Amino acid sequence: MRTNSNGSFDALISGTIVGIATTLAAAACGKAERSGAVAPLNAVSHVTWGDQAARQNDVSLKYTGTGFVLNHAAAVLWASLYERWFGRAAESGDVARALTGGAIVAGLAYLTDYHLVPERLTPGYEKRLSGKSLATVFGALALSLPLRGLVQHLRR
Repeated sequence: MRTNSNGSFDALISGTIVGIATTLAAAACGKAERSGAVAPLNAVSHVTWGDQAARQNDVSLKYTGTGFVLNHAAAVLWASLYERWFGRAAESGDVARALTGGAIVAGLAYLTDYHLVPERLTPGYEKRLSGKSLATVFGALALSLPLRGLVQHLRR
């Protein structure tokens, strides 16, 4: 378990990578499913703006901006757990453990997001994306969590 003073900074970097990766995955899935690239991100803002957010198809500061901030905050939260539990494995180049850690944290995120929190606090992607696309977004989460540490290992 990670306890060094760089853990918060590492979580912010990892969380930013995860936030970008999950946003791009959701946008690609939204476009492929013909709901539009920003519609899934707008739906994330249902936490703040209610169900009307999930019906928005266009870019707006209110819905898209709020959705991006909420997604990024969640990404940093999950990245902080990943970094604490598996960050050293990634930094040491233990690819199998790093990827397994990503899958564990992504699974915990799915369990929390869709089975433990009230519907108002779900990510909102489910309001605009199919189950297959949700799996893609959580797959992007799992695969992007180890990236910071693995890249740091390669740079040494």
